[in-house]
Amino acid sequence: MLDRTLNSPGSGQTMLRPDAAPVAWAVSDRPVPYEAAVLAMEARAQAIHDGQAGELVWLLEHPPLYTAGVTAKPGDLLDAGRFPVFASGRGGQYTYHGPGQRVAYVMLDLRTRGRDVRRFVQALEAWIIGALDQFNVEGQVRPDRVGVWVERKAPGVPPREDKIAAIGVKLRRWVSFHGISLNVEPDLSHFAGIVPCGVTRHGVTSLVDLGLPVTMDEADEALRISFQAVFGPVLRASPPA
Repeated sequence: MLDRTLNSPGSGQTMLRPDAAPVAWAVSDRPVPYEAAVLAMEARAQAIHDGQAGELVWLLEHPPLYTAGVTAKPGDLLDAGRFPVFASGRGGQYTYHGPGQRVAYVMLDLRTRGRDVRRFVQALEAWIIGALDQFNVEGQVRPDRVGVWVERKAPGVPPREDKIAAIGVKLRRWVSFHGISLNVEPDLSHFAGIVPCGVTRHGVTSLVDLGLPVTMDEADEALRISFQAVFGPVLRASPPA
């Protein structure tokens, strides 16, 4: 299922470190409570800023929950009692996290990567698109919508675009945290409790919904390969305590 031939992103979509120092790459094998993850991210971001820890990408799953970004609109929470709702300091609006969705929290030091927020977001998009490309899925971005989208086409049915990955990041003194989420095989009905990212004209999809029986391990490997093309080498590490 995984095609390891990766199209390298253009130089404008990379944020490589000049010293090519590897980024710690950690994967949690059990669901991580959201509040615990935020505390761990904030502590690591502070340690990175202070020169006491290196960069980290942390892959995990959460129990079912909704998060509200800094621009979330109250009316976009359609079913407040369905799952726990957490206020988040990341950019963006409402989003869902839950089993079958790979969340990747990205704690990078942009002081060593160009101090360019727009380029950083473009690099995150390129990372996701490169991972999808390994499954022969064409991920696309839109100037008026955040995240990565796929175009759905079927005979006799008008084409539509569905969201397959979300991006919501925060920078504090040029160190990033929060990150991306890729829908591998979540329960898509769980998105019905919100207006995802404030977008009403389009739906959500996943790799499995597209007919691709991708496992989480395969998705992780695709993300790892694509991340290295965009941000540089990684070194496997243990998740934060």
